Amino acid sequence: MTALMNIGDAAKAAGVSAKMIRHYEQTGLLPEAVRSDSGYRLYGEREISVLRFIRQSRRLGFSMPQIAELIGQWGDAARSSRQVKAIAERHLQDLQQKLQEIVEMKSALEQLVAVCAGDDHADCAILDNLAVDSPSRPSHSANFVKPRRRSQNDSRSPAPGSVATSQLDLMAWMRGVHVHHGNH
Repeated sequence: MTALMNIGDAAKAAGVSAKMIRHYEQTGLLPEAVRSDSGYRLYGEREISVLRFIRQSRRLGFSMPQIAELIGQWGDAARSSRQVKAIAERHLQDLQQKLQEIVEMKSALEQLVAVCAGDDHADCAILDNLAVDSPSRPSHSANFVKPRRRSQNDSRSPAPGSVATSQLDLMAWMRGVHVHHGNH
């Protein structure tokens, strides 16, 4: 039998933070740890292996549901590599699409930066392009407040229209941005 480790030692051994270990337990990627008589979490070799697997999967950009699916495949001796490859291929297609979107955003932003004089005048080609089809300017300064994380005991839903419920899909928005060259 191997020695059990506390959460700090397990985090070091697996190359993840203790906070992430607790998160993985809460989301079900890692089974709840056994507890010592004093209530401390204890981890063995198997849990460390799973944590390393999760770390490697995250490095490749797999989502939590995809990682759960991969862990299920890893633990299934009757699996076929075809099933695992299909998961990886879907992820690769998603990454390819995201890469294309990033290239398009970069190109659009490069064009905006290129047409901006960047001088002491108020005219700004970047702002003008961002505000295309917006009939008026805001009458306030935006003060972005990072949404608070809700605890598990907090059953309140975010207010409709709040930052938490109206996340801006920047990729989709950028696809609709066209650089307008004007005399600014």
